[in-house]
Amino acid sequence: MTRDLLQHYKLMITKDDKEEFMTEENISAESVRALEAILLVAMEPVDPTLLSQLLEISVASVDGLCERLAAAYEEAGHGFQLVKVAGGYRFQSHHDVASYVERFVLDSQQARISSAALETLAIIAYKQPISRGQVAAIRGVDPDAVMRTLQARGYITETARDDGPGQAVLFGTTSLFLERLGIDSLSALPPIADFVPDAAVVEALEQGLRIAPPAQ
Repeated sequence: MTRDLLQHYKLMITKDDKEEFMTEENISAESVRALEAILLVAMEPVDPTLLSQLLEISVASVDGLCERLAAAYEEAGHGFQLVKVAGGYRFQSHHDVASYVERFVLDSQQARISSAALETLAIIAYKQPISRGQVAAIRGVDPDAVMRTLQARGYITETARDDGPGQAVLFGTTSLFLERLGIDSLSALPPIADFVPDAAVVEALEQGLRIAPPAQ
C-alpha cells in the first residue's frame, strides 16, 4: 500500500482539511465526525432530513457533505462506500470486495430466498401495484404461500385495493426491498427489456418446439 493511500486512510478532518467541507452554514469537523458515527451505528439508511435535524444543518448541506465524503472514501480505496439507497444514506461494503464479504456471510447466512420467491418478487417489482390473481396469471401457479413469505420478510406490502369487482388487494415493494438491492428508487431497476429475448430468438424457439404434422 502506497504512502499516499495510507494518508487517505486516516481521513481525519483537520483545520486545513475543514475548508473542503465548508458551506454557507459553516459545517464543522465535529459535524463530519458525528455524521460518520450516526451512519456507522444505523441499522437502516438514514433519511437526510433526520440527519439535518441531528446535525443542525440544511438538507442540501447534508447531501453535499455525503457526496464529498463518498468521493473521499472512493479515492482513498476503502473497502466500504457511503451510498444513498431507499431515500437515505448508509455505509455498505464496496462491490470490489464482494467475494470476501460473501465468504464471511455464507457460514451464518439464513436460508436463501427460493427461486419461486425471486420470480414472484421480480413480477411485483416491475408490475406493481399488482394483485395475487395477476401474479398467478403471469406465473401460472398459486403464489399465495410465496407472497406470504415475501410479506413476512418485509419485501412486499399491501398498497391499495383494486377498483374492480371484489376489490382485490394490490401489492408493491417496500423500502427494505430497495435497501437490499442497494438502489435509491424503483427507477434504478434495470429495464425489463434487457431480459426479454428479441423477436428473432422467440421465432427460432417456436420453430424448434413446433411439432411437424405427420407425413401423408
